[in-house]
Amino acid sequence: MKNADILRRLRFAFDFNDDEMISIFAQGGHVTTRAEVSDWLKREEDDNHKPINDRLFATFLNGFIIKNRGSQNGEIPTPESKLTNNIILRKLKIALQFKEEDMLEMFKLASIKISKSEISAFFRNPSQDKYMECKDQFLRNFLDGLVKKYRNIESEL
Repeated sequence: MKNADILRRLRFAFDFNDDEMISIFAQGGHVTTRAEVSDWLKREEDDNHKPINDRLFATFLNGFIIKNRGSQNGEIPTPESKLTNNIILRKLKIALQFKEEDMLEMFKLASIKISKSEISAFFRNPSQDKYMECKDQFLRNFLDGLVKKYRNIESEL
């Protein structure tokens, strides 16, 4: 999935307004403008759409963690320069303080059957045997589950 798609879905799921989006970026260590956020949220077909790179999106996710859980030792984490779906899923799990049962609930809301062992495989070290890559469909369904839980409506994204 593209970072802009995920950002758009998170904004929708949690009903963030522009000021909240700017604040989350700031908490992650990046000062941004309303225009910049607006350009990242536009669809790719729009001439004014600007892609959001992995480092900036990692900054947003770090800010989301800080917004929900506070900073660790008052420090802002260094954003990753390369994101994978597994890292994105892990950061969302941390930000939302989800346990395995919560993760299962999100997938269930999206009508996806997944086991606890499959979920834990997403969070393993990539060098481990039981590591499983989080494919776009899993991340997309997880985000749809968030929309259904937090907005209590069917996703139209």
